[in-house]
Amino acid sequence: MIVVRRAVQHLFTRVLRSRLGIALVLAVVVFGVIGTTRLVTGPVQLDSGLSNRPEQPITTVDPTAGDHGLIATGAATPVTRPGEPAPEQITERFVVAWRGQPGMTAQRWLAGLRPLATPALAEQLTGVDPAGVPPGQVVGAAVVTARSETVVEARVPFDTGRLRLELVAPDGRWLVDAVDWERE
Repeated sequence: MIVVRRAVQHLFTRVLRSRLGIALVLAVVVFGVIGTTRLVTGPVQLDSGLSNRPEQPITTVDPTAGDHGLIATGAATPVTRPGEPAPEQITERFVVAWRGQPGMTAQRWLAGLRPLATPALAEQLTGVDPAGVPPGQVVGAAVVTARSETVVEARVPFDTGRLRLELVAPDGRWLVDAVDWERE
């Protein structure tokens, strides 16, 4: 009987000193703490009102005030300064300059785009090789969508993809501000 008792004690001590034993002891302690906490506090209630979420939405602007954002949510009509070309005309001119001519130098290509682009876009296009412009023929009319009075998006269909332009006119004079190519 004593031999069995010592063998059990030895085995128990050996298990407690191993990694598995330590993990088991830690698991028992963690579950004991969780169980004791639940017994003392009761079950967790998700709708107990202790959430940090507000009852009503938080508004940072007056909901009755008008929208002064750059991109409007309703129907917008682009505003063009008298005597200046409309966004559709700038789009057509930009596409012609964008396509360039075979063998055209980068400086000449950029010079054709510069009067139609914002200074920021002209800077981004500096050093671009016109030979890298996606090839193709225009296969339809440009679709110009007004986002606000001063921002429009133009999509020009090519046989190899679609050229997307963003035009801005903060002072009523339309200029291309962003260029993107979407492959078909």
